[in-house]
Amino acid sequence: MRSLNFRLPAGPGKETWPLLALLLAAGLLLAFGHIADEVLEGDWQVFDRAIIRWFRDPADPTHLAGPPWLQEAMRDITSLGSTVVLGLITILAVAYLFMAGKRPEALLLLAAVAGGQIISTLLKTAIERPRPDLLAESPQVFTASFPSGHAMLSAVTYLTIAAVLARLEAKRRFKTYLLGTGLFLTLAVGTSRVYLGVHWPTDVLAGWCVGAAWAILCWTAALWLQRRGEIEAPGESGQDRVDAVD
Repeated sequence: MRSLNFRLPAGPGKETWPLLALLLAAGLLLAFGHIADEVLEGDWQVFDRAIIRWFRDPADPTHLAGPPWLQEAMRDITSLGSTVVLGLITILAVAYLFMAGKRPEALLLLAAVAGGQIISTLLKTAIERPRPDLLAESPQVFTASFPSGHAMLSAVTYLTIAAVLARLEAKRRFKTYLLGTGLFLTLAVGTSRVYLGVHWPTDVLAGWCVGAAWAILCWTAALWLQRRGEIEAPGESGQDRVDAVD
């Protein structure tokens, strides 16, 4: 009896990944534009208030739900998306890449985070959405609400760092771990902003969309630089490139 051999369809080739990445970034930017349009028209106020009340005490919506330790834990988590913490993490990551001889990757990471900060500031200034006013006591905030800077810059910083470090790993499980860690930290910071009542859910959704889109565009730029030979391919050392030229 003739045996039957089944083959799984081949995954996307190297030429396809940049196109898929650009399509994903475009989709995220379209989602951001839709959310921004709805927010400006005030159509999502009911949704925002319904979600944010899930994290409030049913007996007194001006107070957070959950035990005191959970509230403190959320304040600790939200600090992972602060400008100071993200700045320190970026500096440490850039310093590591420079010491590892990955100067183009270091400069790309620095440009990605700095660019994300500029975009976040411009969007907040343009939209100027007020912060939620449902809590009697909440952490101090100094900027407008939309989009969430913590959510956006967490996506930019953690996802970009994860993508850069994943390129340096040869084993798939390490790549998956790094990218999963970046995604987990991004989601955790955004969720903490809604829990603490300093952002509307749509602020966080918009921050995730534009932050992830910017990180993807920076990753695509890294692929383009790699094809030009300005960034080493995964698994390639500087000496390999010298030997190839010789």
